[in-house]
Amino acid sequence: MATKVYIVYYSMYGHVEKLAQEILKGAASVEGVEAKLWQVPEILSEEILAKMTAPQKGDAPVITPDELAEADGFIFGFPTRFGMMPAQFKAFLDATGGLWKTQALAGKPAGIFYSTGSQGGGQETTALTAITQLVHHGMIFVPIGYTFGAGMFEMEKIKGGSPYGAGTFAGDGSKQPTELELEQAFHQGKYIATITKKLKVSA
Repeated sequence: MATKVYIVYYSMYGHVEKLAQEILKGAASVEGVEAKLWQVPEILSEEILAKMTAPQKGDAPVITPDELAEADGFIFGFPTRFGMMPAQFKAFLDATGGLWKTQALAGKPAGIFYSTGSQGGGQETTALTAITQLVHHGMIFVPIGYTFGAGMFEMEKIKGGSPYGAGTFAGDGSKQPTELELEQAFHQGKYIATITKKLKVSA
């Protein structure tokens, strides 16, 4: 039976979505892994989104809390809002009380990726503050550490991401994920999918 890895994300301007697509490729490159992209529900109205000049959402299906139980592992992605996950993702997790009550997600590995507007905008705190959600569900946080190798030590070019997970800098919104950031995202997908597969096989 295939190992199921769900990449679940929220993206307002497309930066996190681009990372998610690359993470999907990385996870799917692991033999025996079935990877799938999901979006969490939007809680802002179309009118508000239009005023924020947010583009149309991608075509990934919208996930329900109960569908999380189907997966063997997760990689959660979101932009930062003042150093924390945005309300859209928090609202989704707030709706997982039923899964928490039964500890349906306990023991399942989960990684985190993110986007911030600037270098001091929360690349690490966004991931760090999100770990509390995993802890209460009994999930196993899987950071990438320094497994990405030399790419972790890039100093000549602006690069998002950290030992917590892949990341990008959105700037004013016009900056797109760089080639190195996308490579790191691919690595994260492959790395966490490999660990998820090992844990499922040994269970």
